Amino acid sequence: MAKSGKKYIQALSKVNKLKSYNIDDAISLLKEIKFVKFDETIDVSVNLNLKKNHTVRETLVLPHQFMKEKRILVFAKGEKAEEAREFGAAYVGDDDLINKIKDGFSDFDVVVATPDMMKDVGKLGPILGKRGLMPNPKTQTITNDLKGTIASLKKGRTEFRANKNGVINFSVGKSSMDSKKIRENYDEFIKELLKRRPSDLKGTFVNSVYVSSTMGPSVKIDFV
Repeated sequence: MAKSGKKYIQALSKVNKLKSYNIDDAISLLKEIKFVKFDETIDVSVNLNLKKNHTVRETLVLPHQFMKEKRILVFAKGEKAEEAREFGAAYVGDDDLINKIKDGFSDFDVVVATPDMMKDVGKLGPILGKRGLMPNPKTQTITNDLKGTIASLKKGRTEFRANKNGVINFSVGKSSMDSKKIRENYDEFIKELLKRRPSDLKGTFVNSVYVSSTMGPSVKIDFV
């Protein structure tokens, strides 16, 4: 996000930093103060009240898609490998694909594996882990239901998770999208996030919510 420049300063001047906006007004404001020609992404940044032992992580399919289709890599053998190919995985393999990744191959966006492959796939931990792509039951990427998993990923299933500082950054649309669709994506994200409140957490779960565009200033949301 830009931090300086005449156009950024002009955009920033239109945001009341002492005010918390409702989400509809915030989306309208981001569109109004847009100053770049490309189609910016609309992002939500949520600061959570979490303890060190808390994990907030979930996958969801937004009602209105806006990102390019993900390149899906599947680790599977035999009939499961054929199933993955049939339902549209970009790359499918076992040991050959593991070695290819060890040699530097990285042209993929999401990794899925059948349970029987995880012993070998685990060797890629240092590589896939750095990109946040290691298959995990919590993200439904270790599975024998390759048909269902690939289908949901192609529909845009994506993941959100809190970082070590308790912050989640998540994209909900493009500036060119209808404001109502951006709002509906935002609502779906918030709904799923609130379901992930740790059961032993006392007090406030969500400390603050901000929305911003790729190059623009952030706008604080009146979150109750």
